[in-house]
Amino acid sequence: MKVRILFFATFKDQAGVKETTLEIVEGVTTVSELKQSLAREFPGLAAGLNSALVSVNREFAFDEEAIPAEAEVAIFPPVSGGSNEDC
Repeated sequence: MKVRILFFATFKDQAGVKETTLEIVEGVTTVSELKQSLAREFPGLAAGLNSALVSVNREFAFDEEAIPAEAEVAIFPPVSGGSNEDC
């Protein structure tokens, strides 16, 4: 089964594409395994994937979650920033 993978921000630049498809085993392949496959296919992403934020069908997903059939997976770099100012 194929899933659609969307890359955002620096991951899009590092992958050299904004999206791709990847063959996975439905209901068996986890988010963690998907990250490993992406690191093999796009070596430029390998360093950042451990801390990447992942959404599956527009909901945040954790490493141990299985990816369902025909999923849309989005990969985001970690977000930092904010303000430490006292209000």
